[in-house]
Amino acid sequence: MPRMTWELHLLLLLGLGLRSQEALPPPCDRFTAMGSSCTKFRWLSSTKMTSSLWICHWSHLQMKSCRVSTSWLRHTTTASPGDSFRSLSRGIFSPWDRSWIPGSQRTGKTALSSCRRSQMPNCAPGLSNCTRSGKGWGRRDSYWVMEGLLLSEMVSTVKGMLQNFLDLVETYGHIPNGGRVYYLQRSQPPLLTLMMDLYVTHTQNVSFLQESIGTLASELDFWTVNRTVIVNSGGRSYNLNRYYVPYGGPRPESYSKDADLANTVPEGDRENLWTELKAGAESGWDFSSRWLVGGPNPDLLSSIRTSKIVPVDLNAFLCQAEGLMSKFYSRLGNDTEATKYRNLQSQRLAAMEAVLWDEQKGAWFDYDLEKREKNLEFYPSNLTPLWAGCFSDPSVIDKALKYLEDNQILTYQYGIPTSLRNTGQQWDSPNAWAPLQDLVIRGLAKSDSPRTREVAFQLAQNWIRTNFKVYSQTSAMYEKYDISNGGHPGGGGEYEVQEGFGWTNGLALMLLDRYGDQLTSGTQMASLGPHCLVAALLTSFLLH
Repeated sequence: MPRMTWELHLLLLLGLGLRSQEALPPPCDRFTAMGSSCTKFRWLSSTKMTSSLWICHWSHLQMKSCRVSTSWLRHTTTASPGDSFRSLSRGIFSPWDRSWIPGSQRTGKTALSSCRRSQMPNCAPGLSNCTRSGKGWGRRDSYWVMEGLLLSEMVSTVKGMLQNFLDLVETYGHIPNGGRVYYLQRSQPPLLTLMMDLYVTHTQNVSFLQESIGTLASELDFWTVNRTVIVNSGGRSYNLNRYYVPYGGPRPESYSKDADLANTVPEGDRENLWTELKAGAESGWDFSSRWLVGGPNPDLLSSIRTSKIVPVDLNAFLCQAEGLMSKFYSRLGNDTEATKYRNLQSQRLAAMEAVLWDEQKGAWFDYDLEKREKNLEFYPSNLTPLWAGCFSDPSVIDKALKYLEDNQILTYQYGIPTSLRNTGQQWDSPNAWAPLQDLVIRGLAKSDSPRTREVAFQLAQNWIRTNFKVYSQTSAMYEKYDISNGGHPGGGGEYEVQEGFGWTNGLALMLLDRYGDQLTSGTQMASLGPHCLVAALLTSFLLH
């Protein structure tokens, strides 16, 4: 398999940060305008100008983005590579400073149009492309993208993506929700340690792990300091984590939508609504009935209450990360830190069992902090601890299978639904998402029971057939699928369904790698189906 040898530039917008403190800090005082400076960029290894790649946005959005950016009337500020976040944090953010400049450019010169290039290649979730603009990354997306890239032998690209994320943590203490200044106040689910494990397992590059281990610890510290909540259960107190973004005002990227939504609630509730929307965006499930249940009208987005929920998947990710950190430190010969993280994982396992696990139903459930009870609605995320390996009793895997049967999830032929409620939000029925399929499939596949492992295979078969069917009709992979009426590109939410798509491609490659000798496309040319899909996925990775 040919390796991708080029490096791509990721150029990021700069802007100003917080105003004076109010009841809640506002999201961002100013936006950076690109103005008329949208220009083409060069491959590092070539003097040829690329006709279709622009530093501001994807090519088909280039003219639109330039026009839109010139409409911002606020002033902008450009920071030089020498400026640090710490020196500017009291009132002004200079978000993409030294971490985003190739080595030779770390000279203090101001980059064109307040943009910053990444040091390393990166891959965005949409369009199956490596990153070309500042906005496009998703750390949660990137985990499954990396799985596909490693199967495609694109190891240097994965290392570049990791290095970019590590640089962000070194500068800001966490990885922002996206590549714009107004995303600095919220993170994404903590999968960086898990991504490092993918890379190190594949490459055995212990020296890179040694260089990065302190940064990985810093990111987990962010969640401990900023997103921890105490839950009392059975006379004991447990530390668990939630999504929480205590900054006021509408989301800048969806300003008008948030402002319009706020007009539907009493004025005194609007700031709280905006903070909950941001917490929902931080979760990656933007948006879902998961965050609406318990509100005054659980079918309306105005009922969102993300920060009042202790999510199963978030705590499972952190549980796995703590276990990996213990393993990493042991490998590096640091027994003190290895013991620390081993104890943290043990504490979290006990907390998840006491607060989130339901023995009768055979699954974990999100915990409602206000109502002091579990949310017993079905979501595939309820089984994330199986995927993460965060359980102590192996029999829970087969209990989880019964949980799926009791909720009639195995009757769905085209994929596992995101929920059983249709609210019009994209993280609800009838949509199905690739990473949620993986959480269940790989979780069940860990069972010693042949029947449970066979169900895992059948779920993989269903998903691959949906991917293949839609690809055969549209010549595209999609970020989500509507699994009603035979399978179609998904819908709902705030934007049109995205083609590409990094994590869909990555999971398809993983399933084809694992079950390739058994999978069929469900067509008369069944034996050719998976091979055609592999070819399409690899072409997508390499040509874009």
